[in-house]
Amino acid sequence: MKQIRSGDTIVFDSVSRMSRNADEGFKDYKTLYKAGISLVFINEPLINTSIFDSTKNNLLEISVTTGNTAVDDYFKGNITLINNLLMSLAEEQIKSAFLQSEKEVTDLHTRISQGMRESKKNGKNIGLTKGTTLVTEKSVRCKEIIKKHALDFGGTLSDKEVMTLCKISRNSYYKYKRELKEEMNK
Repeated sequence: MKQIRSGDTIVFDSVSRMSRNADEGFKDYKTLYKAGISLVFINEPLINTSIFDSTKNNLLEISVTTGNTAVDDYFKGNITLINNLLMSLAEEQIKSAFLQSEKEVTDLHTRISQGMRESKKNGKNIGLTKGTTLVTEKSVRCKEIIKKHALDFGGTLSDKEVMTLCKISRNSYYKYKRELKEEMNK
């Protein structure tokens, strides 16, 4: 959010990728829109900011001058009322998309939780068995780099330099380093 500037465009796969809940999403949508940020939702194109702009740009601009102030004010009031209604409908469409997205995410979490509870009840293990180490190509590659370059293993680079070389987080680095030491002590 700190890097976004007016004129930027943010593309989301779907509304659910923008926020955790509908209220937060709609608030962020309005904040970003007012800041001049374009928002594009691939799966919900009807709430792209370009559509919202289109609604704003197509508001009625009718000026009636009859010479009768009461009649002129009446027409002006009705035009304003219609424009407010159109903008309100556009905002409701955006809110509805965020509400629908929140409901879908909540339903998905509920189904996953129910499935996990059923699996456990039927005696199935969920996730990795405690003590199991997940081996990935990245972890293997990083461990080789650590063994070759880290000071603790006879290399010439500091921990920070090896983290940068591996392009991994501090926690992952120290986890891999600990695992390497454990393997050496076996």
